Amino acid sequence: MADALLTLNCGSATIKYALFRRGDPIPAKPEFAGLIEVGSEDGAHRAAIERLLHWVRAQAADWTIVGVGHRVVHGGERYAQPIVIDDAHLAQLKAFIPLAPLHQPHNLAGIEAMQAALPDVPQIACFDTAFHRTQPEIAQRFALPRHITAQGVRRYGFHGLSYEYIAETLPRHLDAGRANGRVIVAHLGNGASMCGMLGRQSQATTMGFTALEGLMMGTRTGSLDPGVLLYLMDYAGMDTQALTRLLYKESGLLGVSGISADMRVLLVSDRPEAQEAVELFCYRIVRETGSLAAALGGLDAFVFTGGIGEHAAPVRERVCRQLGWLGVEVDPAANANHQERISTPASKATVLVLPTNEEWMLARHADELIG
Repeated sequence: MADALLTLNCGSATIKYALFRRGDPIPAKPEFAGLIEVGSEDGAHRAAIERLLHWVRAQAADWTIVGVGHRVVHGGERYAQPIVIDDAHLAQLKAFIPLAPLHQPHNLAGIEAMQAALPDVPQIACFDTAFHRTQPEIAQRFALPRHITAQGVRRYGFHGLSYEYIAETLPRHLDAGRANGRVIVAHLGNGASMCGMLGRQSQATTMGFTALEGLMMGTRTGSLDPGVLLYLMDYAGMDTQALTRLLYKESGLLGVSGISADMRVLLVSDRPEAQEAVELFCYRIVRETGSLAAALGGLDAFVFTGGIGEHAAPVRERVCRQLGWLGVEVDPAANANHQERISTPASKATVLVLPTNEEWMLARHADELIG
């Protein structure tokens, strides 16, 4: 019997899963991976996980699942490292639901469903916020009264598992000086954010208290003047439910274009609204790059990752063209061919395109914690 590590990323409507053979070379590819659609009724996650385990056992009858790694969006201020879940930790993570109401309940539903299905197998929680706990205290603060920030209202940052993977792999792609130098990583997908690193540790990031701040995204606004929300509440009669729907589901690329949240659709459209959405997306990346470069004191390397970052050459070209003042010089042919290194030899800052692998990070943390 071979030992296997299962990874789960449970959302409101889907469960992403992958199975890794324990002891495979690093970074390993999963033996198989996929996505399950989940219903909205009570107990849907448990039923879906029971189906998943039944299928896994049929596909890998000679393997034994010895650990399960779960993506958990929010670890609050408390959790800076992955943990083996017990009742006390689970209760604490439920207390963080108000900090991430659209994600945390579904993450925890997956953990509870897997606990019921595999009661003797360790369940490991890996946090999207944990990577950013290395930031200076000043970078995590809001200019709010202390009695409010004392309630946990601070910049947490997200996409930490993706950034952690990139940080882990940078020495394979850059010399030691650049890998440990001033690196900005752009995780560009339906959810989008950026992170500035020194010594491969987070120093600043674009997302804050929630996964709304920073870059515009597929359907999310990104940074927004809070006065807009006050105006919409007072003069448009919008309540919190309507505002939540607006901010999370109706804005971003979809809202600006009125066409699609999919960058691939917008890039081939000749509609001016689509072109404006792409232009605004790139403009926001350039603006945030300037902010992160200021926090780092310069730029040694820039990394594109995520679905858009890895596959949308026109987005990379537009961004890099506007970053010449930071020493970025892109090779058009390398960029068009989606090569790993798309900067010219003369470029002062190295520009890379690297695939991320959050699932492998989940498996690696599970492997480490089960001993």
